[in-house]
Amino acid sequence: MKLYDDERIDYLISNEKIQIIQSPTIFSYSLDAVLLAYFTYVPINKGNILDLCTGNGVIPFLLSQKTKGQIVGLEIQSRLVNMARRSVLLNDLQERINIVEGDLKEEQPNLKQSNYEVVTCNPPYFTTPQKTEHNQNEFLTIARHEVCCTLEDVVKACKLYVKPGGKVSIVHRPERLVDMITLFRKYRIEPKRVQFVYSKMANEANTLLIEGIRDGKPGLKILPPLYIYNDDGTYTKKAREIIYGK
Repeated sequence: MKLYDDERIDYLISNEKIQIIQSPTIFSYSLDAVLLAYFTYVPINKGNILDLCTGNGVIPFLLSQKTKGQIVGLEIQSRLVNMARRSVLLNDLQERINIVEGDLKEEQPNLKQSNYEVVTCNPPYFTTPQKTEHNQNEFLTIARHEVCCTLEDVVKACKLYVKPGGKVSIVHRPERLVDMITLFRKYRIEPKRVQFVYSKMANEANTLLIEGIRDGKPGLKILPPLYIYNDDGTYTKKAREIIYGK
């Protein structure tokens, strides 16, 4: 497998059977992607799954270990699409994972509307800062800031592709919870599950996991808090299970 620039091949932490191409200057996945894959319910034996803002394809690879269904990843950056597609070939998963290059703000001819049982997204978290505050790395800027899409663009796209009764799962920051619930309901995605993630027990939540159902009935569950680190800096038992597997 040919690698470019400073790319490297890593094993997924949670599954040493899966290899993924990464780059510290282009894109490397974070714990947020692992948390979203853990949080997301997917059909075990079949079904269509779509991951928006897929980056180097980490969430499709993680979900491929939980389901035998077909998974599509949509990504706007050509370089990341190339990395993800090579990782698909590296793992011989081309029959199950398809990486599509495209803008989620535009209707994609290769993606069927109202077709997916589950739509996931780890979107850009930060509203666009002043140009002087932008990350100097264009790849990371697009991944982290709402340069190419806003949160509303993301939720609108989720609504476009998820089936009626299908699930939408997103990871974001807790300060956007009100925005998330407002946008979910605007696009007829009823919030059903929320979980807050904390680095340590004494800290404020720093990550939000939320699931909604298209055209679902009202009824929101707040799941128990998820703590990542013990006071001594080691992973909690639950975090170890999520990251490394049971």
